[in-house]
Amino acid sequence: MISGFIPVWAVTALGWAAGRTGALGPHAQGVLGRFAFTFAMPALLFLTLSAAPVGAIADPGVAVFAISLLTVFGTGLLLSRTAFRARPADGAVNAMAASYVNSANLGIPVAVSVLGDTTFIAAAAVFQMLFVTPLIMVLIDLDVHRGVRGQWRRLAQLPLRNPVVGASAAGVAVAALGLRLPAEVLQPIRTVGGAGVPAALFALGMSLNTRVTLDAKGVTERLTLVSLKVVAQPLLAYAVGRWAFGLGGHALFAVVLCAGLPTAQNAFVYAGEYRLRTDVPRDVVLWSTLLSVVTLSLIAWLLR
Repeated sequence: MISGFIPVWAVTALGWAAGRTGALGPHAQGVLGRFAFTFAMPALLFLTLSAAPVGAIADPGVAVFAISLLTVFGTGLLLSRTAFRARPADGAVNAMAASYVNSANLGIPVAVSVLGDTTFIAAAAVFQMLFVTPLIMVLIDLDVHRGVRGQWRRLAQLPLRNPVVGASAAGVAVAALGLRLPAEVLQPIRTVGGAGVPAALFALGMSLNTRVTLDAKGVTERLTLVSLKVVAQPLLAYAVGRWAFGLGGHALFAVVLCAGLPTAQNAFVYAGEYRLRTDVPRDVVLWSTLLSVVTLSLIAWLLR
């Protein structure tokens, strides 16, 4: 299972080294983050959703995963507003950091090595991309463009203006219509999409060279969000799965393991794209990734 974490640590470390030495210039972090948000991640989302069996999200296990994710998301949103006094857009990113799992570059290798297949991880990823990502984008957009004339018209146009939402919608449309795109169309998209995770992790690593002095409130904020992600979410998934849905055995194990995955680096990328605070999602991604080595091993030991 630890082998799945090695690429994440390695690419992040390379990004840190590049930022430390200034090898890519002073604007590389912003350019990489924007490339990931505008081109690479939308391409990856389109490819994933266009080939995904959207009906798989009707599985009871995915319902349990969704309940645990949305409950923790709502808790993170509430705490960000009341306890940490974050602006609504930052609160949405914080809530994402507390609940949105790294289902792609970590979830898949962990699923292969621990679960033996990627069926459930893939279905959970579809739910996140299809429902949670647009929700986050809407919450951010409502705050960032608050008071702008025609705000609701802008919101209705979000799939056209936001490449992440637009690519997700296009991918779902292709899957729903049963279209099979030719290789000549898919190959360039696949090439660009393959750069999404490395670019995001590289930018994340570069950001580690930006020092932030943390007071007690800052430490508490980060610890709270990390605890929600790697402790509260898998515990809630276990409770809901076992006692509300009657899951057991491999099905329950898959749900809890997926819920216990660390925060996706998307939270950092989205914050950077909208010029929000990036230090909190950056730290939550890193801390949750480090701690999840222990928590995921504990889940596997108890439930496998």
